[in-house]
Amino acid sequence: MSKTYHLTTPLSDETVSELHSGDIVYLSGIIYTARDAAHKRLVDLLDEGKELPFDVKGAVIYFVGPTPPKPGDPIGSAGPTTSYRMDSYSPRLIAEGLKGMIGKGKRNKDVTDACEKHKAVYFGATGGAGALLGKQIKSAEVIAYEELGPEAVRKLEVVDFPVTVINDTHGADLYKIGRAQYEVK
Repeated sequence: MSKTYHLTTPLSDETVSELHSGDIVYLSGIIYTARDAAHKRLVDLLDEGKELPFDVKGAVIYFVGPTPPKPGDPIGSAGPTTSYRMDSYSPRLIAEGLKGMIGKGKRNKDVTDACEKHKAVYFGATGGAGALLGKQIKSAEVIAYEELGPEAVRKLEVVDFPVTVINDTHGADLYKIGRAQYEVK
């Protein structure tokens, strides 16, 4: 039976350990945006022993390349991008303290293993609902890699940003659970 949570970032080991695949979470607080080009740069910084442009400990990264905002809005449409493109980078960030990722689509075994080992979760956001998701974003500020345009790293303030737990700290995967319920054996 799934539960509903209202959580504020940054997230802790204890908080993410309570979550289970299928739970609905409304996130508030600060989250960061990054896609594959930015992820590569973040991991390169770690490999060089340099500091990241934000504190990854307890952080949540949203895999999104938002559209430009309309006048008066902090951001445009902000729908999730396909997450597997970050799979080669996510385990390293999780090992550094990243607690949550938001995207769409399944993750590979290295990512799900890292979620179990280091206490992190992968949240799914509804694809095709970018305009609605954008309304839960109250402020947006580019903090790194402005030259990447929509793929720059942004600091977002969100209120009740709706996500579903896909991969939890216990090794469960909502995509596998859901499919198993309807497979003909």
